[in-house]
Amino acid sequence: MNEDTIRLATIGRILRRRWRILATLAVVGALVGYGTSVVFPPRYTASASVLLPGQWEERELLTQVDIVTSSTVIDRAAAKLGRPGVSGAELRDRVSAEVGDGNIIKISGTDSTPERAQQLSDQVARQFVAFAARIAGGTDSEAATAPETLRQQVEETNRRITDLAKAADPGKTVESVQARTSLEKLRTSLEEAMTKLDQADPASTLAGMVVMGPAARPTGEAPPTRMQLIVAGALLFFLFAVIGHLAAARRNRRLRTEPEIAAALGSALLGTVDVPDERRAYRPEDSGPRASIRRFLGIDTRWDIPAPQMSVDEAGRQLRYRRVCARLRDQLASPRRLLVVVPDGDEIALRAAGQLVAEAKGDPLLRVVEVSVDRPMVPDHDTESGALVVLGAGSWTAQELAGIAEACADGGHDVVGIVVAGTVRTRETRSDGHPPDSASPALAVRGHSTGGSA
Repeated sequence: MNEDTIRLATIGRILRRRWRILATLAVVGALVGYGTSVVFPPRYTASASVLLPGQWEERELLTQVDIVTSSTVIDRAAAKLGRPGVSGAELRDRVSAEVGDGNIIKISGTDSTPERAQQLSDQVARQFVAFAARIAGGTDSEAATAPETLRQQVEETNRRITDLAKAADPGKTVESVQARTSLEKLRTSLEEAMTKLDQADPASTLAGMVVMGPAARPTGEAPPTRMQLIVAGALLFFLFAVIGHLAAARRNRRLRTEPEIAAALGSALLGTVDVPDERRAYRPEDSGPRASIRRFLGIDTRWDIPAPQMSVDEAGRQLRYRRVCARLRDQLASPRRLLVVVPDGDEIALRAAGQLVAEAKGDPLLRVVEVSVDRPMVPDHDTESGALVVLGAGSWTAQELAGIAEACADGGHDVVGIVVAGTVRTRETRSDGHPPDSASPALAVRGHSTGGSA
């Protein structure tokens, strides 16, 4: 699978075969989300609206939004609220403003309770309107007297123009007419400029700001709510678990095809055999709390191998074993004795080796040993003519199989062949004269070094 494109069938296989651990991780994620909601208490948000009458450009409205969240307005709101230990700097992170439709500024305040959130948004709105009215109403003397001073200067200029017009030559010469005409144009321009100044005076607009009623008390928590955190935690852990399975499958370097396995062991493939898909047999090393947890979560079995195919019948399975034994007889000279090497932990291969012992009937004489793939060690050469490696497909990497081959060479055994075992599904009904073909032989070869013959 490491070179295959991830398909929906792969995800479906994960859901079917690993649903227990996925459900467990989802529950853990929900608990993490609940714990996060306890660490971070719920927040509530209330909003108040302020109407700005008149014509406003977009940049002017954005300027008013900045004024709402300025330190001047927030500090005054904090002083009016009078909450111990709560400064304007802290409130600034809880207040936001945005421009709505129809020259409306929406001011939002977030706090730990609905009442406190309502009070915060109302107080900020009031302080914003009061600050705007202060600028427009003349609390600042310089700002208040500037327009009036300008009007006085315009009136003084008009009087000077009138005096100059009267003092001009009353004759009808070209120069005198042009001078009087220029003075009248200057007077007209000043009057028009003053009229536009009166129309554009921001003081009246700022003074007309009104708060459109008190903020509504919030009835629900502001996002993220406790339920949202719980659902998000469960979903994230579930997705991470699925992605982790897919990533592990993409990095999987276990050999699946017979040519790859034969190349890794440096020997020829003698055949493939089938083993009925049954529950994993109990082994002493499978006891303990960790093994029980692995069995409960369903992670003690592989998920990334294809589902077993339906077996034709028991006779067909036994025929495969007989053919392997026949090839061994043709290949070996008498006396035919072989060491059957099975990787430790490969239950399918161990059951297949037991069936080979039963089908060989002492010719060749087979001795089964289980070899650890971490530190492979094969018994020294005694009377055996070589080693036969039996293993399950898709269970071992090329490096692990190369280690087994080197261990066989160190023990003086030539690898005469390879047998690959796979699982098949059997029909529930069996004939009375044919017991399960893997029951007694598999039990006969348990252990690290067991001889068997029929």
